[in-house]
Amino acid sequence: MTILQALILGLVQGLTEFIPVSSTAHLRLVPHFLGWGDPGAAISAVIQLGSLVAVFTYFAADLWRLCQAALGSLRHRNLNHSDESRLAWSIAVGTLPIAVLGLAFKNFIEGDARQLQLIALALIALALLLLLAERLGRRTRSMQELGFWQIQLIGLCQAMALIPGCSRSGSTIMGGLFLGLRREEAARFSFLLGLPAIGASGALEFLDLLEGGLGGEGMLTLGVGITAAAISSYLSIGFLLRFLQRRGTHGFAYYRILLGAFILFSLA
Repeated sequence: MTILQALILGLVQGLTEFIPVSSTAHLRLVPHFLGWGDPGAAISAVIQLGSLVAVFTYFAADLWRLCQAALGSLRHRNLNHSDESRLAWSIAVGTLPIAVLGLAFKNFIEGDARQLQLIALALIALALLLLLAERLGRRTRSMQELGFWQIQLIGLCQAMALIPGCSRSGSTIMGGLFLGLRREEAARFSFLLGLPAIGASGALEFLDLLEGGLGGEGMLTLGVGITAAAISSYLSIGFLLRFLQRRGTHGFAYYRILLGAFILFSLA
């Protein structure tokens, strides 16, 4: 991967990670149509670390409150000591489904699951579920009103993102809408819930690349991709939160359907 390719992939990653259109699908499609070949699941996961930096930066105050609440609950020996502590520990447990399933099906996710046909079908399927969630969701609740098991249900929805094309943000926003969250609250919760999953997968794949002999040039190239992803992710977070205050996810769903149909047509 050249520095230019890393820059472009980093921008694509950042612009699509938090918007419900699937960053993994776009990181697979852009190189395919530009004739670069598949960069691989490992590179995609490591570049996502830039998105992790963006979330930490954008939601620093929220994360600080959650960490303080979690530590406070340990001092009081009560994980449900406050709404914030309950939310923090529920998020921690809510990441278990994607972690367990990700490790169990790692070879499939990094191999056969990256076929363009499957990506196209996943794009369309989740689009239809998003439209259904928009139709049925009450959109009246905040994150703090979610119960423990409701957060675990959203965690299960997040695990759908292991299939390239489903979208981690799309699946979690969909789950939040079905449970009655307001659109912007569903998006905020999606960002927070994704932190452990993005961080763990990126770190593990980065260690694998180091063991494989990444080298100084490879480190520089990845650094460019991660930096580009961090900047573009920060901008896309702000855009999505402002957008969802006024509009729904319908436009993203229609885009997913058109993109999936285009992929299937091009392969045919």
